[in-house]
Formats: sequence, structure tokens, C-alpha cells
Amino acid sequence: MEGLILKFTNVVKGYQYRWFVLNPESGTLEYFEKEEHKKLKPRGSIHLAAAVVSPSEEDSQTFIISAASGELFKLRAADAKERQLWVDRIRSTAEYHTANMAQGQTALVQKSQSLATDQLSILSVSPTQKGSIVTQHSTHKDSFKKSKGSHENLHYIKKVSRDETLTEVKDYLLEAEDYARHLEDKILALPVSGHYINSLDSDILMLKATAAATLQCIQDCINILYTAELPVRSTVQTLDEQVVNKSAILRLSGGVMDDSEPLPDPEEEVLDEVVEKDTELEGMEEHKSVILHLLSQLKLGMDLTKVVLPTFILEKRSLLEMFADYMCHPDLFLKIPEITEPDKRMLAVLEWYLSSFHVGKQGSVAKKPYNPIIGETFHCSWRLRGSDEKQQTIIYTGEQVSHHPPISAFYFGSPDGKVKMNASIYTKSKFMGMSIGVSMIGKVKLSFEELKEDYIFGMPSAYARSILSVPWMELGDKVTIVCEKTGYQASIVFHTKPFYGGKLHHITAEAKNIKTGEVICKAQGEWNNVMELTYPNGSTKTLDVNLLDVHRKYVRPVEKQKEYESRKLWLHVTKALSLGDINTATEHKKILEEIQREGEKHRRDLNIKYSAKYFKNVDGIWLFKALPDDFASDIKKLSAT
Repeated sequence: MEGLILKFTNVVKGYQYRWFVLNPESGTLEYFEKEEHKKLKPRGSIHLAAAVVSPSEEDSQTFIISAASGELFKLRAADAKERQLWVDRIRSTAEYHTANMAQGQTALVQKSQSLATDQLSILSVSPTQKGSIVTQHSTHKDSFKKSKGSHENLHYIKKVSRDETLTEVKDYLLEAEDYARHLEDKILALPVSGHYINSLDSDILMLKATAAATLQCIQDCINILYTAELPVRSTVQTLDEQVVNKSAILRLSGGVMDDSEPLPDPEEEVLDEVVEKDTELEGMEEHKSVILHLLSQLKLGMDLTKVVLPTFILEKRSLLEMFADYMCHPDLFLKIPEITEPDKRMLAVLEWYLSSFHVGKQGSVAKKPYNPIIGETFHCSWRLRGSDEKQQTIIYTGEQVSHHPPISAFYFGSPDGKVKMNASIYTKSKFMGMSIGVSMIGKVKLSFEELKEDYIFGMPSAYARSILSVPWMELGDKVTIVCEKTGYQASIVFHTKPFYGGKLHHITAEAKNIKTGEVICKAQGEWNNVMELTYPNGSTKTLDVNLLDVHRKYVRPVEKQKEYESRKLWLHVTKALSLGDINTATEHKKILEEIQREGEKHRRDLNIKYSAKYFKNVDGIWLFKALPDDFASDIKKLSAT
């Protein structure tokens, strides 16, 4: 069978017509750009052995093919009749090749237990209603027993091949799905109000949602079993391992994880390895056509939050880890509360802030960190000796607390709670022609408990320039650091490079007393190189960030991390990128994106919100759970002004 079908490519291209050819002998479904290209190499193909073909609920033309390899084809036929024809033919081919795949495999012993088939008795209905519903349901169930045989008679041990067993299980799943539809029809038939049970009763709605979620879970389990022994590439990780891991990650993205998750043990952390910086963007010429096509689909000012950018532009770390890397000079950070004069404390905060960006930028080319998936976390710490030779520690916890909009929350603090810094940052990307801008929306609050001083500030926007050649990054924005108690304020301008002339990475800054207007310091230079601070008495100070000690963080080894921690979550994408295998990296990235979509759908179906593990939402501001709610008051007030 062959013909023209719409195929969903991605969010940028949407649906595009492709010529599909179903080959029953080879068990493959191939597609070409046009019918006349059939003699050429196909644009893509999937093998249908153990594939699942399912009509979509969004309309009467769309259907989805889930291959055993994990690849998905989302297709749209001309009408419902054509869809059914394609679905029937593809399913027939899939079943034939699935049965053939079972030949030569070792037989297994499958114990089938009788299943509970009548769940409607749990409903608290009136005796009249209950009798009516159960009678109709029993009649409906008996009709299935006549045509398919009852699974209640399968309590004996039966030797069958692996795939025969799974095919049998799928038959029972189809039967269960029919029961679920019957249940849904009965719920819809109930009155919307009344003294007894009604269709809007919270328990009834929960029953309906739980039934749908359970069936979806069973279908996922069957897919996992189907793929368990299929040969796959071993460059990074087999598909069945990833799908098994996927179930653990889904618990976090589905919002059903215990929200009292304890912090990892810092004693398990070890000194992090030295990160090799990227010196060039590999294969830029090879991928230029991809960039050009992407640019042709974008409009100036377009929000890129929902646009999937190509994998080859990624740097090998998550955004949550990038925020942690800003704490590259913890010694400067911990010295701030030791200073006695308030004006000099403000200058110490200013120096620490200006020196924090150069390590966060890895290499000379602009690459994009991984977009964290909701529920992803990153933990680390820094350990150093203070002036009294006692060990001082700063801990860091970051968590992706929202997907749309994408919000990352993070917390830095000393174990005794005397120094603490909290932030929730909404990253908003937009297309600007030959560059991409990323705005960091949100405020950071730094608090010194013993001084009872709070410093509130923002983060500069980042820009990727010259995206068609060798992209480079610069910062650009005006940021203000405010301490309301002492009355001091520092204003920093990150200047973007003008089209002609001008300096790259240039900054100017001014610190003053906002009550008297007295300027206590001016600064200028490059934030990634040398800056000069000038004081009212004419003296100057040079701040060369390249001469400062960069303290490496302590991180738990990947094998001790949980499935949703950044480095373990993105491990296979990182390995593939390190090997230069862009295709494999893209495949693993798609799996994580699919996990996030499924988690979103799960929460939407059950009408629940994601429950963060380490942060709480206080009036729209995400706070570390150990902090009091009033920690957000100053942030909210400053954000409003």
C-alpha cells in the first residue's frame, strides 16, 4: 500500500506531505518527499515489528505509529475512512512481523492471575441505580467472554512464547479499554446534579481519570516488554534501559513524587573534574542548512520557548548547573559579612557580582545549556578555609519548578543559615534576526542574617550573535543592586558591542548612597577580563578576574545521583555530544522531551499541579523550603517597582 499522507515533522515545520510506502514483506513503512522519488533512498523508515498503531483522539484523521525503536510517526490521512484503511494495513503487517520475531526465542513460563473485572461496585449509588448499572455491565462482559474467552479461566500455568503471551495480554488490554469506555458512558449518563451520585462528583471524576491513567500505564508496560530483547545500538544506552529509567523520571514530572524529598548527603560529594572548554562549534558548515531552514520559519521578536533548537548547538551541562557555576569565587562571597563598614560591604558585593560571570561562560563560542525538564535538580557545594583556618561551606540546590513558563529556582547558603541567597529565574528567549536574546526575568535576594541586611539584584540578558558563522556570546542589560537597610545602591551597565567600533564585553558601574547621592565608587572594563575601580579620593583598584582563584565545586558521582539529577538525566546526551554523535544525542534528547510532555499530560488529565521537591511558591516567587515565607516580601516589592 502506498499514498500521500501528512507527516508531523516538528513545531517549526508542522505537518508536511510525504509519499508513504508500506512494504509487507520487509515489514517497513518508508516515506519519500515525492512519489517520483521512490527509486531514491527514502527520507525515513521504521520497522513495524512490535510497533503500536493507535488512532489519535484529537481528530478523525490523525494516527500515531510507535516503533519498538522508540521512534514515533504522527500522521494525518485525508479522512476517517483513509485513516482506518492505513491503520488496518499497518497493524496487519506489524502483527505478522511481530509473530515472526517470536520464532527461535526461548519459551517462558507465564503465570496469569485472574483480574478483577467488575469495578463499578465501588461506586456509592442508590440500590436502583447500582442494579441497573451492574446488570448492563455483566451482560456486556459476558458478550466479550463469548467472542474472546474469559481471562478469569487462565489461572493455570501455560507455556507459550514471549510474544504470544504479550499479544494475549494486549487482547485483554483491548477488553479492559472497552470496559473503561463502557464505564465512561455510564458516568456521562448520570445526572449532573441530584441528591444521590452525579457525574460531577469528585470521586467519580477521580475514578474516571484513574481508569484512563491505569490503562495508559499498562500500555507503556507492554511497550517496554516488547522492546526488551530487540537489538539496538549500544553507543550510549539501550532503548529498553532508557524506557525503564523513564518510568522513574515520570514520577517526578507527573507531580506524584513525595514533596518532602530530603537533600542529598554532602558527604558523598567529591571534587569535580576540570571541565574542558569548547573551542569551536563542530560541524557548523555541515549544519548550516539546518540553521538556515530554522531561520526561515522564525519572525523577529518571536518567542523561542517552544521552538526545538538543533542539538549540535548545545553545551554539555544543564542550565541549573550553569547557575551554580556563577559561584566560582566563594572566598569573595564569604568575606562580605566580615566587613564592618556598610559602604565597603556594598563594594564587596559589587566586586563579587562583577567577577561571577566569566566562569559561567564556557569557551569562546556561544552554546546553549540544556533546557532543564520540570522536576530536574542539581546539587553541589564549595569547601574552603576561612581566615581562622576553619572549613567554610556553601551548598547549592537548583530545581526546574515550571515548564511553561520555564522557571529555574536555586538557593546558595551556608549550613548554619547565616548567609543565604535565593532566586527564581524565568528564561525567555526571542529571535532577533542574526542573533538570539535570552532575558533572565526575576530577582536574586542575598541575605546576611547577623547583619540583618538584604541585597536584591537581577541578572543580565545574554545574546548569541553571528549565528550563521561562528556564534559568540555577550551580555547586555542594566542591573541594580539595592540594600534598603544601608541605603547603598550599585548600578551596572553591560554594554553590547555597537555595529561599528566599540569594545566587547564592556561594563560601567557606579555605587552610591541613595539617601545622600554620594558616589562611593565607579568602575569600567571588561567583565571577563580586567576592570578598574575608581574611588572619590582618586585611588584606584584593578580587578583582573583571570588572576582570581577559581574554586571547583564538589558534586556527587553520577552513579550516586538520582534519575532526575541533571548530570544523570542528561548523561547519555552528554556522552553522545562528547563522541561527536549528534544523531544519538538528538534521539536521547527527544526521549527526555517526551517524558516532559507525558508528565504534563498526566498532570493535566488528573487536574493536579507539579509539586516541587525543594522549593515552594509564595505569591508567584519560588523560595527554598527552609526559608520563611516573608523572605519573598522584599523581592515582590522591588519587582513591583
